[in-house]
Formats: sequence, C-alpha cells, structure tokens
Amino acid sequence: MTAELRHLRAFLAIADAGSVTSAAAMLRMSQPALSRTLRQLEDHMGARLVDRTTHRLELTTEGRHFRDKAAGAVAAVDEALDPARLRPWPLRLGHAWSAFGRHTTPLLRRWKETFPQTPLELLRVDERTAGLLSGKTDVALVRAPLLPREAEGLLGEWLCNEQRVAAVPADSELAAHTGPLNLAALVHHPIALNTVSGVTTLDLWPEELRPSPDTAVLVANTDDWLGAIAAGDAVGVSTTATAEMHPHPDVVYRPLAGAGDVPLMLVWREVPMGSGRPGHPAVPQLVRVALEVLAEDEGRTDAPQGTR
Repeated sequence: MTAELRHLRAFLAIADAGSVTSAAAMLRMSQPALSRTLRQLEDHMGARLVDRTTHRLELTTEGRHFRDKAAGAVAAVDEALDPARLRPWPLRLGHAWSAFGRHTTPLLRRWKETFPQTPLELLRVDERTAGLLSGKTDVALVRAPLLPREAEGLLGEWLCNEQRVAAVPADSELAAHTGPLNLAALVHHPIALNTVSGVTTLDLWPEELRPSPDTAVLVANTDDWLGAIAAGDAVGVSTTATAEMHPHPDVVYRPLAGAGDVPLMLVWREVPMGSGRPGHPAVPQLVRVALEVLAEDEGRTDAPQGTR
C-alpha cells in the first residue's frame, strides 16, 4: 500500500483529538473506517504510531516524531493548493515601535516602486519580536539583542546602530538644556519603562547611579510611554527613531551622551528543512532594499535634536 494524504490527515486528527472516536466525528467518517486507515499507515511505516493500551490514547515515541513530519507535509500541500497563493502574497513587516525611523517612508515607497506585485504591510505588534514568534509577521524590525529564548529559530541582518535620546516633558528644566543630556541628569526623575517591547531597563545606569525600581513608571507600549512623559510623570530613554516617528507637542527629545547605541536588525524565522512552513520568498529582497535606503542616506545627520 502507498500512503496517501488522507492517511496523514487521519493520523493528525487522531493525534490532535486524543481519541479515535472524536477524530472520526471531526473527519465525518465512521470509527471503524478511521481505525483501518490508521492501521494502514502504521503497516506502511512499519511502526506502531498510536498506543491504544492506556485508558487515554497516546502517541508512541515513533508517533511523536512522525507527527511533525506529517504536519509539515500536510501544510506544504495545503500551501500549494491554496487559491489565495495565486494572487499577490503580502509581506508582513512587523515592528514594536518606531519602525525604520526616518527611513520608513523611503523604504515603503522604494518597495512599492520595485516590487509592486508584492504588497508590503507595515504592522505594529507590541511584542519583543514584533509578531515573529506569534506568526503575525514574516519579518520584523527589532532593536537591541534578543534574549536566547527569543532568538531561537530566528535569523537576522544588522542594519545600523541608532543613537539613544532622552525624552523629557516640554515644560521641564531638562527641556531647557540645548546640549546633550546624560544618564546622571535623569536619575532624579521617575523613569518610564516599556516592559513589553522596550529596550531600556534600569541596568542602563551604572550601579552607583541606578534609579530605584520603586520610582519607575511601567507602561506596555509607546503610546503610554509618551503619555506618561507628556504629562510630566516621568522621563524616558529611547532612540533617534522615536524622535523621528513620534514628535509630540509636550515632549522634547535631547541627545543622550554616554548611553551607547542600539542595534537595529531585520529578523525573520528560520525555516527547518521539510517543515512545510515556508518563509516569505521576498524577505531577501526586503533586506537588500533596506540596506540600499540606508546607503543612500549615509550623508544625512541623525535624529532631530530638539523635536517637540
């Protein structure tokens, strides 16, 4: 017997449902017919895939290994036979905040001119990996090194380093400074920290200057971060991209000396061989276009220094 797609679907339904009875109802076939299909697959593979000796159906060791391969094969077939794939397949570009800074619009326009057949969708997702790990995006603009658990299975291309800036209330004494600020100038104020997708933590300050965690204002996104600063409740630290993408009438951005730059990367999921989950084929083209946009802008100065 040659195994067919129906055998793989039957096995996956049993594995997901945890019982032949429930899987048969889901597939709208009789329980004896589903059991025969499973036996045919096991005979073909020469191994027992499902342990039926326990009160609850469980996969054998061989069954657990085979499950990933079967799921990949079914996903690949479904992908190939999806009529929607005959039409343009949007490339979803995620970012957690500030996108590509001042290069965002040039990137979007260059992409539209060069690859009009592939829409580029810019999506803000308030996650450290900007929707990559949750499957909401195909590629993402990510700042600062990721934690090992976040970076597992991801590949990336370094784009540039962004300078840090201080964000302070427009009516504060700090806003009156015309030159760069430093970390010491901020320690006497509550620090707004984006704990969901931000890259700034209190560890940025030297231990002898480090603000107390009790004084920090914790927020979950850029909008709330800006709101806390504009209201005079806190000051913040971000990068030049935020000054470029989020001007605010009640917030002044100042260069921040001695704080180190933040790397900006394009990151995408690694696609295991035979997984059946192909990455978007246009990712390499996006990397190339992003680098071209940066190269053309090399002669320009960095972020606006006193934007309100």
